[in-house]
Amino acid sequence: MTVFRELNTPLRTIMTPGPVEVDPRVLRAMSTPILGQFDPAFTQIMNETMEMLRQVFQTKNQWTFPIDGTSRSGIEAVLTSILAPGDKVLIPIFGRFGHLLTEIAERNGAEIHTIETEWGQVFDQDEIIKAMERVKPKVLAIVHGETSTGCMQPLDKLGKACREMDILCVVDAVATIAGTEVKVDEWQLDAVIGGTQKCFSVPSGMAPITYNERVEKLLASRKKVERGVRTTGDAVDVRNPIQSNYFDLSQLQDYWGPRRLNHHTEATSMLYALREGARIVLEEGLEERFSRHRLHEKAIMEGIKAMGLTLFNDVTWKLPMVTCVNIPEGIDGEAIRSMLLGQFGIEIASSFGPLHGKIWRIGAMGYSCRKENVFAVLSALEAALIRNGASVQRGEALQAALNVYDPASRMAVMM
Repeated sequence: MTVFRELNTPLRTIMTPGPVEVDPRVLRAMSTPILGQFDPAFTQIMNETMEMLRQVFQTKNQWTFPIDGTSRSGIEAVLTSILAPGDKVLIPIFGRFGHLLTEIAERNGAEIHTIETEWGQVFDQDEIIKAMERVKPKVLAIVHGETSTGCMQPLDKLGKACREMDILCVVDAVATIAGTEVKVDEWQLDAVIGGTQKCFSVPSGMAPITYNERVEKLLASRKKVERGVRTTGDAVDVRNPIQSNYFDLSQLQDYWGPRRLNHHTEATSMLYALREGARIVLEEGLEERFSRHRLHEKAIMEGIKAMGLTLFNDVTWKLPMVTCVNIPEGIDGEAIRSMLLGQFGIEIASSFGPLHGKIWRIGAMGYSCRKENVFAVLSALEAALIRNGASVQRGEALQAALNVYDPASRMAVMM
């Protein structure tokens, strides 16, 4: 019989667009003893988590809670619960994850309408509004931060336009929540999906979501409680019931709400992790956290440019937490990534589709978004490029990053 050794994973500096390094305080919270899912001590933790998530989402929505599963589970829960066969959905695509929204909507039998732009671009919001006027969809489903291209789609006009046309606005904010502004109520977004493994700095395995009364009203019309827990007053004959049991938001409301109707067994340790992750976000302060991400983003960008490399997403719509770097001509991008991981214990990402093999993606999210990580990735990338025959400006990357962190020192050197 094979004897397996105790788990002992290598230490990594993770500078990808997700997953990212988990805050040590979150890891400690995950070791908290297990409680029963209807223990009053545990339901109090559920309620506290919901309240903290409302503050992170900047919303007063009653229904703000996590879906058990990776961030994709949150997207699937929202779209599956909203979309019935034949419903029109409009999806603006500017990267990989717009295609994911399309895939999920298709599998729910929706009538798909898409508009597309080149990867690396985003849409003028008026273009999306004109498409809504033409298509007249039930749902607009759109990505906020597209990690495949490092670009961020402006949203501030879309929610208002959706209200005026009686369209539900569903937003994938997996990459942006807890790292940059996601103003759910101010932007009039109807449903927003987040993820834990990015700016929350919590392990992958939960998807915080929020939705308003417009969505809740729709869910009520499709609600069908499973027979084993159904009680008097629950509808039996329902037109177009939600197709999934696990991802049925109408039943999850009864689990997370005062009714506490049994649905699934809660992922206890993951909820501990999310509660602590949300607490840490609020302890730091949203504006302070957003500023921290912008500061380290600038240090990475300036370091990359000082090295002599060019940025793929050096645009006004850049996603603050992901910096995309054009791979120099004649350099094997995967060889560089392999050396970074093997020699320095640092992970950066490649990309997908038309950008595969053309760019590297450097993430700086949540707990990974720290000065020492920025210095580590810049110095290691320079060393790996030199080792692989690339022509770079030696020693300039760290100096440029230092100038960002200490402008006074920069002025002293210039004088």
